[in-house]
Amino acid sequence: MDNLNLFLAVNAVLETERLKLRPVTLADAEDMYEYASDDENTYYVFNTHGSVDDTRYSIANFFIANPLGKYGIELKDNQKLIGTIDLRVNMKRSCAEIGYVLNKKYFNKGYTTEAAQELLKFAFETLELEKVFATCNKENKASAAVMKKLGMTKEADLRHHERWKNGEWIDLLQYGILRDEYFGKPISS
Repeated sequence: MDNLNLFLAVNAVLETERLKLRPVTLADAEDMYEYASDDENTYYVFNTHGSVDDTRYSIANFFIANPLGKYGIELKDNQKLIGTIDLRVNMKRSCAEIGYVLNKKYFNKGYTTEAAQELLKFAFETLELEKVFATCNKENKASAAVMKKLGMTKEADLRHHERWKNGEWIDLLQYGILRDEYFGKPISS
């Protein structure tokens, strides 16, 4: 893969049956603020936004400044942004990390899993990576459940891995899936 950025740019929009994964724009500020301003929704992911301006700032500096591999999760039936998902690719290591956040109003409908499955397909079938992994706060049971639904295997329990918002140390779980596992082949060592 000589030009990762070209592959990411060509695949800036991906679609599933119910979702459109596409670049986040400033026009998404109200939809993103709906969940980014909710402490319960953001607790495990990022600092809660205090205003729509905070959300616009986040969109401009995170999603627009470096858009490749970052997707808004949009419902096809009403064009509402309900979350974001990203694929952070490291071609030297032939791997990528998936990260996601979803508006809690849309939990338990399979949207995060559906979006992540599309990124796994892109990672393994287009980018031909060897591994995709994800991490979550050990207390974030819903995120770990998504990782398991994706066929990922728990690889690590990283104790006191980082300081959290209030300064306390948190444990992270890491899950991963290998290329052969994705394609249903037996793993060879």
